[in-house]
Amino acid sequence: MNRFTLAACAGLLAAAMALPAFAADFPQPAFKAPYAAPWNWTGFYVGINGGYGFGTSNWTSAGGSTGDFNVRGALAGGTIGYNLQTGLWVWGLEGDVDASWIKGTDATICCETKNDWLATARGRIGYAMDRWMPYITGGAAFGDVKMTPVGGASETDTRFGWTGGGGLEYAFMGAWSAKVEYLYVDLGKANCSVATCGANDVTFKTSIVRGGINYHF
Repeated sequence: MNRFTLAACAGLLAAAMALPAFAADFPQPAFKAPYAAPWNWTGFYVGINGGYGFGTSNWTSAGGSTGDFNVRGALAGGTIGYNLQTGLWVWGLEGDVDASWIKGTDATICCETKNDWLATARGRIGYAMDRWMPYITGGAAFGDVKMTPVGGASETDTRFGWTGGGGLEYAFMGAWSAKVEYLYVDLGKANCSVATCGANDVTFKTSIVRGGINYHF
C-alpha cells in the first residue's frame, strides 16, 4: 500500500511539473482594447463664441481723407450650424451673431467709428481627421457702422459685406467640440449724411481671432 501511495504521489508531482510546459504549447488569448468608432461630424450644432477684432477705418469726403486709423475691441455671441460628412470631407453652413465693442478714433479730426453688432453667414469646407477638423470658411458679413464726428451727433449705417478665413475644430466628450478661427471682415463703405458728417464715406475692415464651444445634436 505504501508503495502504491508513493508511486501515486510521484506521478502527481511529475504531472504538476510538466503542466506549465504543456500549457505553453496552447495559443494564448489576445486581449484588445474596446473599439472606438471614428467621430462623425454630420448634424446640427449650436454654440457660443468670443474673441477680439482689430482693423482699420477711413473717413473720406470731398475735402480729403483721414487715412486709415485703427479700430479694435472684443466681441461675443452665439453660433448655429449644420455639417454633412462625405468620406473625409465635411461640408457645412454656419451663422453667428455677436455683440461688438470694436471702435477707433482718428486723432487728427477726432471722428469715431464704432461697430455694435456683427453677424456672418458662411459656408465651411473641412477635412476630417477623426476628432480633429481643419477648415476654410467664407461668405457674407453684416453689421452696423456707427459714425460720430467731433462735437456732433452720431449716425449709424447697417452694412452688408463679405468675410473669409479658416480654423481648427476638435471634438470631445461625446457631443462637444471646441474651435479656434480667424476671419477677415470687410463691411464696405458706410455713408454719413451731410447734416451729420458733411458727406463722408466711412470704411470698416477688421480681422477677428476667436474661439468657440459647440454642442452637436
